[in-house]
Amino acid sequence: MDTNGQIAALLRDFAAVQKSKASMWGYKRAASAILSLEQPIDTLLNPDGTLQKIPNIGPSSTRIILEVLQTGASPTIERAVAGSGQQSDVERRRGLRSHSLSRAQVLDALRNSTLTGPRVEDYRGDLQMHSTWSDGSQTLADIVETGINLGYAFCAVTDHSYGLKIAGGVSMAELAEQHKEIDALNKQHRGRFRLLKGIEANIRADGSVDMEPNELAQLEIVVAAPHSVLRSPEDQTVRMITAVSAPGVHILGHPRGRMIGSRPGVSADWDRVFDAARRSNVAIEIDGDPSRQDLDYDLARRAVAAGCLFALDSDAHSTGELPRYAQTAIAHARLAGVPTDRVVNCWPLKQLLQWAATRQR
Repeated sequence: MDTNGQIAALLRDFAAVQKSKASMWGYKRAASAILSLEQPIDTLLNPDGTLQKIPNIGPSSTRIILEVLQTGASPTIERAVAGSGQQSDVERRRGLRSHSLSRAQVLDALRNSTLTGPRVEDYRGDLQMHSTWSDGSQTLADIVETGINLGYAFCAVTDHSYGLKIAGGVSMAELAEQHKEIDALNKQHRGRFRLLKGIEANIRADGSVDMEPNELAQLEIVVAAPHSVLRSPEDQTVRMITAVSAPGVHILGHPRGRMIGSRPGVSADWDRVFDAARRSNVAIEIDGDPSRQDLDYDLARRAVAAGCLFALDSDAHSTGELPRYAQTAIAHARLAGVPTDRVVNCWPLKQLLQWAATRQR
């Protein structure tokens, strides 16, 4: 039982039924604070049964936390939900939180010596992150500096493609300018670190990606990801198989496009998708953004059984999200039993680039 996750979920339920926006945001902040704790919350109880001070946790949230720790549930929240007229929506959101890890669970998975799979020290670089060229707040120089400080050998900057204007997608002219900046940074840090020229291409509803083959060929790493039709129960197996079969695509990014507690993401026969990815030699991503955690460890086990390669990425939009988000992806991989030699982030740069070159044909 992940008590941190249980309490955070209840606080989010409470937030959903608040009439005041200030109260709603207050309980959401409290939920996020609990999910971010690096230790089980019951270790923060004082001998007298009171709770140690936790930033962003006020008196009302504290009472609920103690209620759960003492009884295993929160009658306060259940009464509020029952009287809100929003029970069906709360139940729907509860069903969208499965197989997500709190920060305490992530750290436990990283420390657990009984688990196999990639370790933090095996991780050589991050292959999905965003910069100020699209919707990120980190510059290319920030990414390089942070990567070097983390001991990485490489990272790929994968700003959004021009088809996703809502996320500040970069035009081909802008991409050419970005590549000049990348070349200059790589010249400056030659032998220490390599910034790879990447893109996060958008998977259209028909499974095609929103860039032309000759445009994809200008990139070293192409992450193809779905950003639409993410709430429909309609089967989209053909869409996803088409995407992983497209020449030039290296990684199927956040494959479902789920958002924990908000949307379910793509519905598909994932065993067929994974088999197609294996045949195409395309890596399946475990996206470590805490709000995504996509694929999760349970679905990732099926990709392991299918023989897939994996990419474990942060999807970071700021340096503050590194390496924390990547660690979430690594934790899911360990829980899924992903073999380290099938994780492209753990390969030497030469091997990574050789694999990437085969996907251009």
